[in-house]
Amino acid sequence: MARRYAIYDVFTESKLAGNPLAVIFDADGLSDQAMQALAREMNLSETVFVQQADNPAHAARLRIFTPGKELPFAGHPTVGSAVALTELERGPDAGDVDLVCMIEEKIGPVRCAVRLRKGGVGFAEFDLPRKPARIDLSLDIEGLANALSVKTGDLGFENHMASIWSAGVPFLMLPLRNIAAVQNMEFDVTLWEKAAPFVEGSLASAYVYCRGGTHHQAKFHARMFSPDMGIAEDPATGAAVAALAGAIRHFDGLPDGHHPILVEQGVEMGRASYINLHIEVKDSDIGRVRIGGHAVKVAEGSLLV
Repeated sequence: MARRYAIYDVFTESKLAGNPLAVIFDADGLSDQAMQALAREMNLSETVFVQQADNPAHAARLRIFTPGKELPFAGHPTVGSAVALTELERGPDAGDVDLVCMIEEKIGPVRCAVRLRKGGVGFAEFDLPRKPARIDLSLDIEGLANALSVKTGDLGFENHMASIWSAGVPFLMLPLRNIAAVQNMEFDVTLWEKAAPFVEGSLASAYVYCRGGTHHQAKFHARMFSPDMGIAEDPATGAAVAALAGAIRHFDGLPDGHHPILVEQGVEMGRASYINLHIEVKDSDIGRVRIGGHAVKVAEGSLLV
């Protein structure tokens, strides 16, 4: 059976930048084993399988796979799929479109807002289905620093320190003192597997970040490494930015109000990605978090499976 698919570059307005995503439509009937095999075949950070929603009022049900495992939730598959589904439904001659839809993921329903402009690049943002929360585990700071090939004194800046946060997918947040330290670090998988903790049954993924960025509007610069997911380095990680929202509110002590934050990632890979993060704080706690970005189609075709 031929199944339609498309490749989108996500968190970018330019083709061949950002984080590539494979969107496989008509995925009903595929087994878990087949979806995992196809994700390995695509060999991208994530491949998303679009299935009929359980709730007829929802746009679709998504299954999200990295080359190594299935995820309950992820950011760039949500953004890319929301744009892809809207473009597929409206067709190539669609004019300006603004809509809100619900997409089902393993974590639960995710509310997405999609904006298409004729002749422009699609944009989507979504509300986090789960607020970020800290996971308290003891950390081997010296071992983690060695795994990043940095000095222990480089680990941390201002109030930020190594910590684990999750908004559905856990990440070990590793703040480094400046952008040079982030750019020059080298991730050692063997040392990471010795030093990193297991979180919720899986080896923790590393989200390395600092304040500032190469883009003049970026407030944070980041890199992500995940041997457990089969990802050597990821150009953009929406689920990690979702978790980072908790660290930012906690360590920066964000006051009540709306806080727009641009996070850049993938620069060192030549795949610059720009993730729009919006944190709303109420009564000194996170009230709402939104993540958004652009997505542009670069390929389409049929899978003969």
